[in-house]
Amino acid sequence: MGDFNSTVVVPTKEFIKDSLHLVKKCTKPDKKEFLAIAKATAAGFFIMGFVGFAVKLVHIPINSILVGS
Repeated sequence: MGDFNSTVVVPTKEFIKDSLHLVKKCTKPDKKEFLAIAKATAAGFFIMGFVGFAVKLVHIPINSILVGS
């Protein structure tokens, strides 16, 4: 019974305690912080989209040359 307690019950209690501590420490972002995160996310989407478009733009002619169709 002690083995079950040390392998299941104690780690579960510690996980729940740590999770509650994390949730209590989290704060809602203010408007300035939210806009900064939104701008960074939009820039990341734009950059990844541009990279994907550039790769596809280069890949199509190369693929048609290699395949020959």
